[in-house]
Amino acid sequence: MKTIRWVLAHEPIDLFLRAANRFSQKIMAKTNGQINIEVMTLSQYQEKYSTKKKITKHDLLDLMETGEIEMSQMYTTTLGKFNKDMFVLDMPFLFRSHDHAASVLEGQIGQSLMNGLADKSNIQGLAFTYSGGYRMIAATKPINTVADFKGLKVRIAKSPVAEDSFLAVGAVPVPMELEEINSAIGADLIDGGESTYPRFYSMKQNEVSSYINDTQHSLFLTSILVAKNFWNKLDPAIQKLMSEAAVIAANIERKESVDDVKVIQDKCKQDGISVVTLNADEQAKFKAATEGVYTKYENFFTAGLIQKIKQTH
Repeated sequence: MKTIRWVLAHEPIDLFLRAANRFSQKIMAKTNGQINIEVMTLSQYQEKYSTKKKITKHDLLDLMETGEIEMSQMYTTTLGKFNKDMFVLDMPFLFRSHDHAASVLEGQIGQSLMNGLADKSNIQGLAFTYSGGYRMIAATKPINTVADFKGLKVRIAKSPVAEDSFLAVGAVPVPMELEEINSAIGADLIDGGESTYPRFYSMKQNEVSSYINDTQHSLFLTSILVAKNFWNKLDPAIQKLMSEAAVIAANIERKESVDDVKVIQDKCKQDGISVVTLNADEQAKFKAATEGVYTKYENFFTAGLIQKIKQTH
């Protein structure tokens, strides 16, 4: 029996755990117990396998490289350092809808992004998950108009695309980890930060933010990953099973991410936290202001990639 160690390190951990456990159950059933998938959080992995050295989410790629773990889940922005085409997924207002995103992520374009990753690293991508869906901005100030972005200090993902998107509307982008939002707001280093609805309460952003600015300017995506040197040793039939199970688990996770939005909006209403949405005119201005980002990155990505995404139905 092969044991696959799948270590999860990103919030909202419950959302990821549900997807990982579904994947695990399907694989173990389909392989008649030939493969056992051990789903663990960082702390659980640390307790069971690690030495006294502290393990963080930044160590996951190294652990996959050395064969200490076989699977993980990671932000697509993090994967951009291996395959810069991954940054295309951060482009502002790229996806028209969740259906459009699914067509891109589960079609030839998504596979091409995964292949590019595998060509340049020891990582084989199996499926894209949402990690919360459309981004919003948890903040101490409301954003009612595009003009309200001017001078606003916004925590962003460590993505050049995200940085240029906020510079385009006059904001002050501050690249930092999601986990730093609360302390950074407390220290007045930022006015708010890019996040997602499922993270708002799970990461206690509600304790420092009076507003959710529901900008929906891009999707927050992660990928289910397996170490390539482990993957290449698997029987092709097992690879096929794992690929199919990953897509099924990802689909369910993406649906649950979307379903969580209404639940959290209702809770915000009860807790006196304002959910602010730009009206149609202001949203159009936001989109128009970021058009220059597309011009800047036209030659950054593989030729024709942006256009192919836009033309996908």
